[in-house]
Amino acid sequence: MTLDEAQTALERGRHVVLVTPPAVEHAGTVWELVQATIPGHGSGVGIPVLILCADDVSAAEWAAAAPTQLRVHAVTGLARATRILKQRGITVLAGAVKDIAALVAGSAVKLDAVSTVVVAWPELFAAGEQAAALDGLLGDARAAHRIVLSWNPAVLTDFLERHARRALMVGTPPVGESGAPLGPIGPARYAVVPQARRPAAVRELLDALDPQRPFVWDGGPLDAHPPADRPDAVLCTRLPTREQFATLARLGEPALFVTAAQLPYLRSLAAPLTPLELPSAADRARDRMEALREQVARRLGEGDVDAELALLGPLFERFDPAEVAAALLAIGRQPLPPPPTQALPTPAASGIKLFVNLGKKDRAAAKDLVGALIREVGIEKSQIGRIDVRDTFTLVEVAPAVVEKVVRGLTGVTIKGRRVSARLDRQA
Repeated sequence: MTLDEAQTALERGRHVVLVTPPAVEHAGTVWELVQATIPGHGSGVGIPVLILCADDVSAAEWAAAAPTQLRVHAVTGLARATRILKQRGITVLAGAVKDIAALVAGSAVKLDAVSTVVVAWPELFAAGEQAAALDGLLGDARAAHRIVLSWNPAVLTDFLERHARRALMVGTPPVGESGAPLGPIGPARYAVVPQARRPAAVRELLDALDPQRPFVWDGGPLDAHPPADRPDAVLCTRLPTREQFATLARLGEPALFVTAAQLPYLRSLAAPLTPLELPSAADRARDRMEALREQVARRLGEGDVDAELALLGPLFERFDPAEVAAALLAIGRQPLPPPPTQALPTPAASGIKLFVNLGKKDRAAAKDLVGALIREVGIEKSQIGRIDVRDTFTLVEVAPAVVEKVVRGLTGVTIKGRRVSARLDRQA
């Protein structure tokens, strides 16, 4: 059957069943049929098209794939959906059966204004806890055109008899000449990964498998650019049709990234079907730690840490070297210090301001001055007030009792490669 025949069937009041894998990227025909059935529609008239899905994740995928000329909203929150439906005209509303039923119960959606209902792969929910709500919605929208997407119409006999009787079948159901269901084609591996995270999951799996000739299939034609050599890893980020899976299986055992709702369809294609173990957050953390250990070992092997050892020597006398190393790692993981111009805690209001000939152009920061005052001059941190680092100089407030000590002790000290001089600030 062709698209034109399906459109003609809808125009004549017949329902249509499209046989397609349970993935929105395979349902492009739906948009053409939907647009052909939408009557003249203006804001405030109602919702002409409903897409009934298994969950709000699927609804969001429909909204993302919609043609730009259609005003599509995915129901991911009832309060927001109710507000949007009141504020502006929506052409297509996609949502889980339970959510659409709730909007109908709250009078946010009027089923008598609906011209077309798309039921997206009811194998997932027609016989589950949403079955009663689905029957109620379709019963109340009995005048609407029905477009049913199905990957296995044979399991929907009762549902189609009730809600899409004598529907036109478009596509090839997965049955043999005898009418028996087709069996699995071959083995495969899978991982349940959301669509948005699949590029990252592909990188993680490639890192884990380390193949020499990987082939990553993202839904494009398989015969247009066949691999030059037989790949040693076949990764699929899109859900294949039965024919596409057979082609992929000839290249090697496919590894497929799917949603949980697509697993029943995948089991009809592949056996045995084995779950993949992608690296977890803990695995990635261990990898980062191992990389850090290798970096430290490599630096020690180069033997150019004498200056650092001399600096840390006094600490080794007070603490275990392992504890010192751990503290340095902890410091390295802390957030960056505040901007240099940020004031340190100010002591008493009688603090005296000193001028120091060191500034931002010398790559100096407030912490450099604090370190020199404590280590070289020998004053307490509580005796240091506001430190204001400018481009070519710094203003330092200190307690009156240590002013002379700071001027004498800081003058002549080298900070950031520059010899420092300190004096009373003339503007004070």
